[in-house]
Amino acid sequence: MTLATGAEGAVELAARRLERAVALLEQRIAQKLAEASAGAGGASDQDRARLATALDEAKARERELEEAGAAASEALARAISEIRGALGQTSVGAQEA
Repeated sequence: MTLATGAEGAVELAARRLERAVALLEQRIAQKLAEASAGAGGASDQDRARLATALDEAKARERELEEAGAAASEALARAISEIRGALGQTSVGAQEA
């Protein structure tokens, strides 16, 4: 029985070593997966930041274009008013003569 006990002890020792090795392997795999996920998350964070910056720039450009359009519309309205005024004066002057 001593041989059997010694063999059983060796098998148990080997089983414990195997369990520790598997646990260590699982930890390392989990760590590598976490690192890979963090790297992928960092890339998408950079993409989001780049897209947010581009969106802010586009919104600023949109405001500038809206302001320019409003200014052009006002200038056109003034020009139309001046032309109508000039035509009205000409018509009145032509009718009086």
